[in-house]
Amino acid sequence: MLRIAFAFSAALAMFACFSSQADAAQCGSSSAGFAAWKQEFAGEARAKGIGASAIQALMATNYAQATINADRGQRSFNLSLDQFLAKRGGPAIVSRGRSLKASQAALFASIQQRYGVPPGPLIAIWGMETGFGSQRGNQNMLASIATLAYDCRRSEYFTEHLYAALQLIDRGALSPAQRGSMHGEVGQTQFMPKAILAYGTGNLENAANALSSTANFLKAHGWRAGAGYQPGEPNFAAIQAWNAAGVYQKAIALMGRQIDGGE
Repeated sequence: MLRIAFAFSAALAMFACFSSQADAAQCGSSSAGFAAWKQEFAGEARAKGIGASAIQALMATNYAQATINADRGQRSFNLSLDQFLAKRGGPAIVSRGRSLKASQAALFASIQQRYGVPPGPLIAIWGMETGFGSQRGNQNMLASIATLAYDCRRSEYFTEHLYAALQLIDRGALSPAQRGSMHGEVGQTQFMPKAILAYGTGNLENAANALSSTANFLKAHGWRAGAGYQPGEPNFAAIQAWNAAGVYQKAIALMGRQIDGGE
């Protein structure tokens, strides 16, 4: 379960400790070295204050070959915007998104009042990430992130998320059995563990909490109430912070505008 209520300043302090990679466990590019890496990483994690239950969960993980395959095959981000929208079901997301905006108007009004983020981009993210909660992934979250932290391709990036996941498990905020998507994202809008620590507001398997957390993330990344969010407009940078792929960013901005009543 996701019972998130942690101070952002405390999370930053922890990551200041975890950010040094000078003595990091040796990364690899196949399953052959994963068991040895776990042993080495576990020692580092204990030294940095990670508790026994989280270490035990880490040691029980298996190398996630499906995650590696998915990480190597993200071809959709190389598509044109029109191709990407067609592949990801953009028109269907917009159509259902408009319906959800109407049926859950009170929720979205409350979120907009608190964070300044209108319904469109939040609903577009929700639809794009999980099909409005219907496709949240069925991979073991900890195994996926541990595998990617071990893999040399983006080891440093995922090591930070692995430490965050271990903290969340230590505190009882995540179960070692938590299921998620291929890269360890969890919840209705697919938060990575480090983002859960910083921006999570409640159980992210709950749509209202996940949408509020997403708005919290966008606000923290510079979202200004009432400003535009199309490419070149002030709030587009916050969408860029959510996902690094340019075609994804443009898709969210376009679908969000359509959901919010624009063309």
